[in-house]
Amino acid sequence: MTVTVRPTAAEVAALNREYTFFDWAAQDAVRPIAVEWAEGSYLFDHDGRRILDFNAQLMNVNLGHQHPAVVAAIKAQADKLCYVNPRFASQPRGELGRELAHITPGPLCKSFFTLGGSEATDHAIKAARLATGKHKIVARRRSYHGATYGALTLTGEARRWATEPGIPGVVRAADPYRYRCRFCSGQPACDLRCADDIDEVIRVEGPDHVAAVIVEPIAGANGVVVPPDGYLQRVRDICDEHGVLLIADEVMSGFGRTGRWFAVEHWGVEPDIMTISKGLTSGSVPLGAVVMSEQVARHFDANQFWAGLTYGAHTLACAAALATIQAYRDEGIPERVEAMGEVLRAEFAAMAERHPSIGEARSLGLFSALELVRNRTTREPLVPQIEPAYEFHGVMRRIGAFMLERGVSTMIRWNWIFVNPPLTVSLDELHEGLAVLDEALEIADAEVARG
Repeated sequence: MTVTVRPTAAEVAALNREYTFFDWAAQDAVRPIAVEWAEGSYLFDHDGRRILDFNAQLMNVNLGHQHPAVVAAIKAQADKLCYVNPRFASQPRGELGRELAHITPGPLCKSFFTLGGSEATDHAIKAARLATGKHKIVARRRSYHGATYGALTLTGEARRWATEPGIPGVVRAADPYRYRCRFCSGQPACDLRCADDIDEVIRVEGPDHVAAVIVEPIAGANGVVVPPDGYLQRVRDICDEHGVLLIADEVMSGFGRTGRWFAVEHWGVEPDIMTISKGLTSGSVPLGAVVMSEQVARHFDANQFWAGLTYGAHTLACAAALATIQAYRDEGIPERVEAMGEVLRAEFAAMAERHPSIGEARSLGLFSALELVRNRTTREPLVPQIEPAYEFHGVMRRIGAFMLERGVSTMIRWNWIFVNPPLTVSLDELHEGLAVLDEALEIADAEVARG
């Protein structure tokens, strides 16, 4: 009789470290959690330990882990057809394209399917360049658009350094990061000079050479920076004035995360191209998309679209996405998130009263982050900006370790603590995670007290 020996969490972690690479890290420093199974808002490791997933993994497991309707759809599709190459048509692919045309804002109507957000970025700028005949792309300085060469070149933060010079034709403009704005952080209100900087960059680079401006409506991995009212509207007007396309990167902010289907809806802005992934399948199967307006899409009726991916429009992934979108509807996720977001906002405000280490709390719906400082008056960061390493360090590392010891996992980068749970998180689960975070912030407060 064969006896199956169940591996321990340590053994599984060691196996992964020995034979596979982990992202954004020197491999000797990696200490992964070995997850065996998951359900709802919780992960379970190979030793049976339960961990609250307080960041929905990478802000993508929007419906929680192992959502039954999505799992059932994957199983049903697997029984019929897992894959055909993207030159074939399939029912899930066509129905998903129609669904996205219905739920995305304004003139967005036709999708090219990719494997994830990075490939969506690459194909969005390819589409913009082909459709306009122009080559320059304006990106912002504090941004993250993905890890492939094109997407990483567009990225404004330090993770791009190791792969520079990257692709040509990328130029940069300022961000609407009011807390650290070089234009108006000391003023009573934003005067949108951050948006006008995009206008200046287009004029200097030449409108006849600029194909598109790409923005995250809410900068995600760089601190959940919510723009001031009027900013995105002004960027839209600038693009229209110069005949430049507007690309909205909704990979993190889409599919109910902010209390709307897509973040741009908060400001009534309609982009020419939108990139999506993450919440599209709630992390169940890899899938991304570039959704184009009718004007952009029609260019490719008579002109070749120079793009193709072996696993593009993957049948199993499209079926998962259809079930995910239906679950968002059935469970009223955007509306639910709007209500839960008010709870989170109030809890953050109370934490800011108690903890001098909190410089600013930012949130919209269940898309949020705390920015920690050493001094609220000077806004000196709690830890200095570091080299392009993804891993947090110093006191931030201690905060992360404390939370994990108490069964809560979330993302921490530089001076930001992210709180982006599954959109299905219960009120009790939200308070459970926030209580641990509240304790952990005492570590940061002690660092502030030391001066």
